[in-house]
Amino acid sequence: MREENRALRQEQIEKAAYELLEQKGYAGTSMLGIARRARASIETLYNWYGDKQGLFRALVARNATEVRILLEAELSRGLDAVSILGLFGPRLLELLLGNRAIALNRAAAADASGELGVAISQAGRETVMPLLAQVLEDARRSGYLQFDRPEEAAELYLDLLVGDLQMRRVIGRTSAPSPEFVQQRPEMAVRNLSRILRG
Repeated sequence: MREENRALRQEQIEKAAYELLEQKGYAGTSMLGIARRARASIETLYNWYGDKQGLFRALVARNATEVRILLEAELSRGLDAVSILGLFGPRLLELLLGNRAIALNRAAAADASGELGVAISQAGRETVMPLLAQVLEDARRSGYLQFDRPEEAAELYLDLLVGDLQMRRVIGRTSAPSPEFVQQRPEMAVRNLSRILRG
């Protein structure tokens, strides 16, 4: 299969997986149901993804890749930390509070093996946090922020940016954020981070 055709089929399969996940939850979503929804053969799904957990691990990885690539690109451009956070914050917030991330987190909560939760952590937080810590370390070197450990500063930034919003989305206590919120919340997070870490 040509590469562009395979990419299109993967997109169709993954779209079908998200649709079923949102409709039926993780336990009610099967490889056969995904194959039928995507009009793909069940053999293709097993050959490409291995099993249901493999397919959902691929969804997690794809969901996190965009943010990682954006952050790496901004770091390579040599922008100052505040500019990077200004570009990165809205995209990260969209990712973490978007329907796909919420569906994946609900699926992870329903996965008794814990494997999907591990995949979400590895592909997301454990990949992005070191890059975020690097951005904040640059801010410390420039004198914009003052702190002892970049990892703790990165944790603080995420707390200010996301707080309990993702959990509230997962349990259905709040709706998807508006575009205005997605722009304003990261600005507030940077302002508050600056107040806390500049003494």
